[in-house]
Amino acid sequence: MSERVLLAGCGDLGLRVAQQLRGRGDEVWALRRHPPVAGGPDIRWLQADLTRPDSLAALPRAFTQLVYLPTPDHRDAAAYRATFVDGLRHLLAALDDGRLQRVLLVSSSAVYGAHDGDWVDEDTPPAPPGFNGATLLEAERWLAAQPVCSVVLRLAGLYGPGRTQLFERLRAGTVQVPRAAPHWANRIHVDDAAAAIAHLLALPDPQACYLGVDDTPLPLDVLHDHLARLLGVPPPAAGAPPPGIGSKRLSNARLRASGFAPRWPDARLGYAALLDS
Repeated sequence: MSERVLLAGCGDLGLRVAQQLRGRGDEVWALRRHPPVAGGPDIRWLQADLTRPDSLAALPRAFTQLVYLPTPDHRDAAAYRATFVDGLRHLLAALDDGRLQRVLLVSSSAVYGAHDGDWVDEDTPPAPPGFNGATLLEAERWLAAQPVCSVVLRLAGLYGPGRTQLFERLRAGTVQVPRAAPHWANRIHVDDAAAAIAHLLALPDPQACYLGVDDTPLPLDVLHDHLARLLGVPPPAAGAPPPGIGSKRLSNARLRASGFAPRWPDARLGYAALLDS
């Protein structure tokens, strides 16, 4: 049976999710502050601001599934709270809770702490080091307390088409990586992230939380040295680890066990395909 899905905050990732859902026959609606002028026939666009409840009053209410994946206006605590905590509350209040069967919140691995290179999974206690992870964790916990089936997908670092700033930085020689000890990086291709969202929406009995990451955590120096070789540039110099991002290896075992398999299980393969294209 096809679903009537609302994508709240439909940027690059949302458009890829929409493509997945339309491919299996779902009816897709997308909400943005500034929808595209020429939206195309496959997505029904809605104009509203999640931070302004009055702008949500005229929305259609009868959706069966909601994917919440907005982007804050600014990278600060106030914008994150207005978007992820208050905005989620505003939107759920505006929808018909009698029809809504599932809500999927796109969160982040930023909810975890440092972990000194250890493996991390969905049962690892969150300990967000920054306001972004703390705000997302608050939104996760609020949603879990609501009377609706909800799923959280904690995504690792996204890469893919249009997300190639790392190539430019490597070419410019501005990248530094820690080399004295491994500092683990976790990635997921944006198309795999979209496919994971569509997969979780279709599961008959999903668990409450999943980590969205590929199969292969990599030390930063291993990943960046590999990309430098592909680009034909010198390897990056040694330097301090990135601030505010602990070293950990994220496990996708739960997502894999649910039947999902990433197209790009190793970021080295995914980045190489980007260069080839």
